Amino acid sequence: QVEVVESGGGSVQAGGSLRLSCAASRPTFGSYATGWFRQAPGKEREFVARISQSGISRVYADSAKGRFTISRDNAKNTVYLQMNSLKPEDTAVYYCALDSKYGTRTTTRDYEYWGQGTQVTVSS
Repeated sequence: QVEVVESGGGSVQAGGSLRLSCAASRPTFGSYATGWFRQAPGKEREFVARISQSGISRVYADSAKGRFTISRDNAKNTVYLQMNSLKPEDTAVYYCALDSKYGTRTTTRDYEYWGQGTQVTVSS
């Protein structure tokens, strides 16, 4: 079993920034692609961004393009999501998830291990 822990959530005003972190317990963290998802109240969990095992390939949802940046530091077993120009519609619980397979995989069922989530609240 792999433990995945998110941190960095909080409350900010519209236009502000937050950086989320995702830490995993497995030493072979570099063998997992990592995705960020979010779930707003009353809505389904949706894909935000994904980074490949090496960090070379990155995929973003349209809502995240140009504002969010995903990155990873395999030496620290950590993936980051830098979120800039935040909007009230970005308010959600943000989840980190690990996927052992390669490719552009953006659905929740593609991911094997999940964290408990971190709340992001953006006020207008």
